[in-house]
Amino acid sequence: MPHSSSVLVFPDLWSLPSVRASNSAIPGDCSKMSLWNLVSHMPPEEFSSLSTEFPRSLRCLLAEWLENQPWEFINGSDAFCTSMASRMLSDMLDKLHSAAGSDGQQCQILQQISNIESTFCRDPLRLVAVVRAVLEGEKAAVLKRDHHLPLSFHRRQEELKFSLGLQRLQHRIREIQALQEEGPGRDGAVQSPMAPRELPTLILEAVKELEAAKQQVLKRIQIWKRQQQLAGNGAIFEENLAPLQKRCENLVEVYFQLQQQVMAASTELGPELLPRLLERFNEVLSSLVKSSFLVEKQPPQVLKTQTKFQASVRFLLGPRLLKALPKPYVVRADMVTEKQARELELSNYSNTLSESTGEILHNTVALETNPTSGNCCANFKNVLLKKIKRCERKGSESVTEEKCAVLFSTNVTLTPSNISIHLQVLSLPIVVIVHGNQDNNAKATVLWDNAFSDIDRVPFVVAERVPWDKMCDTLNLKFMAEVQTTKGLLKEHYFFLAQKIFNDHSASPEDFQSRHVSWAQFNKEILPGRGFTFWQWFDGVLDLTKRCLKSYWSDRLIMGFISKQYVCKLLSMQPDGTFLLRFSDSEIGGVTIAYVMRGKDGSSQVENIQPFSAKDLSIRSLGDRIRDLGQLRNLYPNIPKDQAFGSHYNKEQTGKDGRGYVSTAIKMTVESERDQHPPNTMGAPPEAPQAQMFNLPMLQHELHPENLQPLLGPMCSPTPFCPQPMPGGYPPVESSIMTVPDRLTPPFHSPSQMLSPPSLSHCQDPAFRTPGPFMPNQFLPGEVPQLLPAGPSADPQDVDMPELPPFPLMEDASLQSPPRWMSPSMDQPSASELEHLLEVSPLPPFAPLQQHSVYPNSSLSSWGLGDARWDDSIRPGHA
Repeated sequence: MPHSSSVLVFPDLWSLPSVRASNSAIPGDCSKMSLWNLVSHMPPEEFSSLSTEFPRSLRCLLAEWLENQPWEFINGSDAFCTSMASRMLSDMLDKLHSAAGSDGQQCQILQQISNIESTFCRDPLRLVAVVRAVLEGEKAAVLKRDHHLPLSFHRRQEELKFSLGLQRLQHRIREIQALQEEGPGRDGAVQSPMAPRELPTLILEAVKELEAAKQQVLKRIQIWKRQQQLAGNGAIFEENLAPLQKRCENLVEVYFQLQQQVMAASTELGPELLPRLLERFNEVLSSLVKSSFLVEKQPPQVLKTQTKFQASVRFLLGPRLLKALPKPYVVRADMVTEKQARELELSNYSNTLSESTGEILHNTVALETNPTSGNCCANFKNVLLKKIKRCERKGSESVTEEKCAVLFSTNVTLTPSNISIHLQVLSLPIVVIVHGNQDNNAKATVLWDNAFSDIDRVPFVVAERVPWDKMCDTLNLKFMAEVQTTKGLLKEHYFFLAQKIFNDHSASPEDFQSRHVSWAQFNKEILPGRGFTFWQWFDGVLDLTKRCLKSYWSDRLIMGFISKQYVCKLLSMQPDGTFLLRFSDSEIGGVTIAYVMRGKDGSSQVENIQPFSAKDLSIRSLGDRIRDLGQLRNLYPNIPKDQAFGSHYNKEQTGKDGRGYVSTAIKMTVESERDQHPPNTMGAPPEAPQAQMFNLPMLQHELHPENLQPLLGPMCSPTPFCPQPMPGGYPPVESSIMTVPDRLTPPFHSPSQMLSPPSLSHCQDPAFRTPGPFMPNQFLPGEVPQLLPAGPSADPQDVDMPELPPFPLMEDASLQSPPRWMSPSMDQPSASELEHLLEVSPLPPFAPLQQHSVYPNSSLSSWGLGDARWDDSIRPGHA
């Protein structure tokens, strides 16, 4: 939590995830607001005690200008602090005079100017104390309400502190120069305020302040690196290095000025003090130069071998210090293991790399200064990791937990001292994979390292257990960044996630706040009753939402992270047809619809439709699926579904397209348990309605099996299409029912008939796939009748089909009973009557049967019969 003291605390700038996560929940993100933007909307009576010497109207006039002055860092009463206070008072009066010229309340402003002059002109340090107290009181009020301060406020305070430190250092240099020019024993030495002070003491104070300014620069560089690492998890990152480069260059200028004064006072410093001072100077310059060599663009943190990648390094002090050479300096990139990175860190990057752990192609690039931008960079554009040498892993550590890095190194010569220095910098931790199926676990390693590593750690040590609230911030940050939405996770979502990762359904939300989550719970231990880890499940939700559900989530139409048990509790007391959307708890990357319906006895029953994957939603969108289902009426708690999802419906095409084809549509239906037919005794699905056929009672009796054998021989045995059992009690979904206008339905089909899934029977004889006459028993017992989708079908693939037995001959005894299409009371015609009928009434011609591939249409992911899918592969998480 940010502190309200006058001393700037750097950790406030490091805790970006929690700060940004908190800001995202406040209307009008205040992370870019000034302190006055927040205070001006608070009740004035809260600041009545602060308005005694500094009226609130004056604070309103000065607004953000007041926050851009270093009031909090002027704590002394020496000559520098007094001169700074006098200058700030003068600037304030100028600001008020400018406001009086453009404001209608000129008299009141002039009166306030007069009061300030009479009160503070003789003691400007008192003005600094009063304004500092006002700002401290305002910060305390904002912290009490929001528990944090705007991030921009912290950044501005840090910049003010560094700028004031440089001004103080320049003031010290002027004092040293004045003391050297006056010299001891001169007449002016008595009047000079510097006379009582010895020159060595003044120089030592200046060097101490130089080292403090250097530490501020190094700390700011560390903050930039930390922000860059958090950006890997989705945090907002201001990657512009120009302000940081300007800060380094300004400090180097002051460094050379002070060094020049020290060398000029070498006689007064003596042979013992001078070498120690020069050593401290060298350490300041060396640490500044080494720290200003940065990786501006990081290589991918999940890196696949045989894949090209890009990266760039930047030398902030290059334009100021690099000595021009005939040949440009060259930067080299090498892969190092965690052990090698740790050894380099412990040696303060003074050692050189002995052996690369991987082979990188195109790994040398020139370090050049752009005269236009003033940047000194080396850009790696076509780097390729050809192979990686794995190191020994610890315990149960997997390949995707092994971290390495890219080491960028070069040798440069600095001016004006002609010092040669070896520059090295490590990239962020990288997980090298060789196959795409390792990507998910590799991302988990990177996410954990980016979120929970310390700023000054030994490479690449990270905590094994972290507080649950920090994990919540990390998940929220990752979710918002991946989905690219401003709507983050809610406290109810965190509660469900805690129950899932801790496998504890008895604890309260407050109980989880004090818990710690381990790396093993995050991505090593399989969730109870599942086949995946917590991260693998959460990443599947991320991918699904990013690809198919971004707009639904941003409109808060998806409740998402909620358990099935809690859904039943919410919906059981709601009207019939109330529904909500939740992410599947048992599948990776699935979203399901839960709705309430009434049984025959009037009791409420909550149904969960089989989850939709990204592939399902690419065939028909979630909004259109919701529109298809008449059972769904109101989105929980009571929003009509057309009002909630109307903007997400796609326009249905009607009529003919430009080529004259009649348009078709895919509709989704859900068959509830109460509407399902009881299974027959053989375990086959209920028999589908048969297509209408011409009534030929006289013809059927004489069609003996031996006469039908030439026609039926090539056909497969009638194998019923039996859906597999549905996991988790989901009702079956017919998600790819294609319909055509009723007026185009063939005369031998019911007008209301919808397309059904194809039979699983296969054909051995290719001749069978040619158009032929329509036979009365075309639809065999146990086989589902079918209409074929419009348009050309896929060509049959050339595959070996299993040898099928011939069509079984019917026993003669079966011919003694009437055919199933005849009534038991009908008399069977004689053979002569049948021959006469054939002579006078020949069979009418029938349209040939439209042909299609014996393989399912690959464009339809599911025919909706249970879990029997035509997908090419099983979705992750399915057994």
